[in-house]
Amino acid sequence: MLLTAAVSAVAISSVSAETLRWARSGDSLTLDPHAQNEGPTHTLAHQIYEPLIIRDMSGQFQAALATDWAPSPDDPNVWVFNLREGVTYHDGAAFTAEDVVFSIGRAQSENSNMKELLNSIVEVRAVDDLTVEMVTDGPNPILPSNLTNLFMMDSGWAEANGVVEVQDVEGGETTFAATNANGTGAYKLVSREPDVRTVLTQNENYWGIGQFPLEVTEIIYTPIQNAATRVAALLSGEVDFIQDVPVQDLDRVANTDGLIVKTAPQNRVIFFGMNMGAADIANDNVDGANPLADVRVRRAMNMAINREAIQQVVMRGQSQPAGMIAPPFVNGWTAEMDGSVSTDIDAARALMAEAGYGDGFSIQLDCPNDRYINDEAICQAAVGMMAQIGITVNLDAKPKAQHFPLITNGETDFYMLGWGVPTYDSEYIFNFLTHTRGEDRGSWNGTGYSNPEMDAMIQSLASETDLSARNATIQAIWDDVQEQQLYLPIHHQVLNWGMSDAVGIDVSPEDDPKFKFFTMN
Repeated sequence: MLLTAAVSAVAISSVSAETLRWARSGDSLTLDPHAQNEGPTHTLAHQIYEPLIIRDMSGQFQAALATDWAPSPDDPNVWVFNLREGVTYHDGAAFTAEDVVFSIGRAQSENSNMKELLNSIVEVRAVDDLTVEMVTDGPNPILPSNLTNLFMMDSGWAEANGVVEVQDVEGGETTFAATNANGTGAYKLVSREPDVRTVLTQNENYWGIGQFPLEVTEIIYTPIQNAATRVAALLSGEVDFIQDVPVQDLDRVANTDGLIVKTAPQNRVIFFGMNMGAADIANDNVDGANPLADVRVRRAMNMAINREAIQQVVMRGQSQPAGMIAPPFVNGWTAEMDGSVSTDIDAARALMAEAGYGDGFSIQLDCPNDRYINDEAICQAAVGMMAQIGITVNLDAKPKAQHFPLITNGETDFYMLGWGVPTYDSEYIFNFLTHTRGEDRGSWNGTGYSNPEMDAMIQSLASETDLSARNATIQAIWDDVQEQQLYLPIHHQVLNWGMSDAVGIDVSPEDDPKFKFFTMN
């Protein structure tokens, strides 16, 4: 099999055991650490930049640039973070509290895709070089959970290179920070060719030397969209580690000498979104009306999806059918809600007729083809399922770099999205996906749904310290989400990492390998 030029660019000659050649289906969207809240983008950033707190490979909190953190004993609206001493950026500049103040403020700005995580923070104060106070609008019991993908930038480097402002990815802007980086992380950027190849080398001045294995000294990262080509690269030894072994190739990889497959449930749900808020929509054949605005149509579409068929045929058993858009890892998930849906074509057709669409309608489905496991194949299966209730679906699949702006810019009526929950709490889902779209919340809510009462409940979660009351509010929000059928859940993803047996690591539920934890035998 002929490999793509991108794969061929990876040196085939033998390299030292410390070089890790890594591939996955899609590239990071940008190196600007605050521009995009997207898994592969964060994964690359985690090698170069660092947050105050990280989750280790098991998903547990671990100190990073902060050594400890706690609410202030004097004021419940203040969290105090003590910073690690002696940390430097890759260019030698010292990491200080002023960089934290700058980074949080930058991540709260208009172009940042991270601002929903920080909307309870009203002030960040540098008490001294190694102490930061974050003032919140009421006590926020889960603030640390919102900071694990919030990376710290050097304010001096940002000013010197004209990147104080966050890159406007949706607007097509390119900045110095999009292709260059200066972090405190275990690896430094050597070269960056978007969608082709990124090379990192170990940071010889990393503060974590002696605390982490750090057996990987060089990383060569090659995005390989084509599944067969990606597997061929692993089988031939051109790459050592791929994050996304196609389900049809699991046995082939696992039964190849020198290779292993490691599998674990992922903290992520795959689902369809629908533009129910518009009076009329562009990509259908119904004039002057929006069929998606009728909850009966949305429920019919939900009942038309045969999740078990997708699980068995498309995913080869490597998924868990979902009835809600929260994974089981998340506070607020319940088995009852997750198992609340079943396929019922007759009932779905009756609902379509009741809503006045007994003859059906046509609509476009926008789908990524390089982001989720079998994303385009899932969408293709949905086309046939919707046809059973009279909905003709025209599929438009494209790379995630072109797909995601359709959602964030409000330019799609029916779309696929996947959502991981790094905070392990429902508030994260609500802030991004169900709150009315506005300046500081709802940036990924492409449904057009707006409910002021729900918005008020979501906002209350950030300062509710009575966890029983907070969980009751979470359940009330979920009841509304489920009743209104805001989304069409498909399944919880299962991760399949393929690697040389020389690579030692367990699968992270976040699908975010942090290579400082890897060992190389």
